[in-house]
Amino acid sequence: MTMWVFGYGSLLWNPGFRVGERVLARLPGWHRSFCMRSVHHRGTAEEPGLVLALDAAEGAVCNGVALSAEPGAEEETLAYLRERELISSAYVERILPVDLADGRRVEAVTYVIDPDHVQYCGNMPLEDQARIIARATGGRGPNDEYLHNTSAHLAELGLSDPDLEWLSARVRALKS
Repeated sequence: MTMWVFGYGSLLWNPGFRVGERVLARLPGWHRSFCMRSVHHRGTAEEPGLVLALDAAEGAVCNGVALSAEPGAEEETLAYLRERELISSAYVERILPVDLADGRRVEAVTYVIDPDHVQYCGNMPLEDQARIIARATGGRGPNDEYLHNTSAHLAELGLSDPDLEWLSARVRALKS
């Protein structure tokens, strides 16, 4: 059985595992948002950054990519993803139905935010997000690099995300 993973942030440009198939996909009931404080990868405990997470919302849809693990590498892929994504338990691993652009519906491993976790910061104004992202740096590099990479890859895929586009432009302006 094929193991699918839904990518909506850094998995778009840095999956970190061997991908068998890559298909544009939609996840209903969730939206992509900088709603998680990053104290490891894109910020520190002293100066947290922000990373994307899927936040549940009635009527929302998140456009992203479904990535299948290369056949035979499912266990290795899942172990890698858990080490990467579950570093602070702010993300919760869920298996959710995802609609692929080619008409298939698959069940995909998806990492969503726990709204009760201390790192959750949903509904933060975009200007506040931009100011945090412009200055934070963590173990995987500058927070703005994460934003710009994700925004650029969404644009390359033809997936519009007005909030990320605005944030990317605003962060560039703040840093110039």
